[in-house]
Amino acid sequence: MSTTPTVVLVHGAFADAASWSGVVEELQSHGVPVIAPPNPLRGLASDAAYVASVASQIDGPVVLVGHSYGGALITVAGTTENVVGLVYVAAYALEEGESLGELQGRFPLSPLVSNLKQWTYPVPGGEPAVEVTIAEDAFPSVFAADVPAEVTRILAAAQRPLAAAAFEEKASAAAWKTKPSWALVAGADNAINPEVERFGAKRAGAMIVEIEGASHAVAVSQPKAVAELIRDAVRATG
Repeated sequence: MSTTPTVVLVHGAFADAASWSGVVEELQSHGVPVIAPPNPLRGLASDAAYVASVASQIDGPVVLVGHSYGGALITVAGTTENVVGLVYVAAYALEEGESLGELQGRFPLSPLVSNLKQWTYPVPGGEPAVEVTIAEDAFPSVFAADVPAEVTRILAAAQRPLAAAAFEEKASAAAWKTKPSWALVAGADNAINPEVERFGAKRAGAMIVEIEGASHAVAVSQPKAVAELIRDAVRATG
């Protein structure tokens, strides 16, 4: 059984596991075991259960890393026994019993909120459910302002929708109360108000790094900085 924690990278809404590519490359180049599983994006409880299941099947300790909505998932899934640390990357760090909507509602809304596009998807035996993406013309400024235009066009076209119900689901646990945490605040985030990121990170007692001028897609634009924070967590927990 390895004593070096395996890093599990959990992407957020409007993205997929490929958004971690630069971070994966950096971690692998330093010999850090890492996987970036798909996030179903269908609801807080079910998505967190999926992440917890992935973590629990890894031999040895695990550091969970969550970007954006993925931060809410690691907050719940982090109670899994072999999880030894949490890293929040431009992410939501919820309190137990709190929803994304409630945490966001404490602060002025980001430009994301007025640029969401609604879709529907079928639910077996029920009415169609609502999911959201970011309007393609707004995607660069909202999600990835510091990423080259030719890349943001691809990211916008390939974005994965989030079930709208996820905004109202309440976290069933807050793993940061018993596990050490680290947080990267993206100082120029237009998807999550940076104040939301700072508030959650401070409440969690996280070791905080802030990157001025970084967009929500900081893992794409600054993978070395993101990987360095993750390596800090791996060194501290390994």
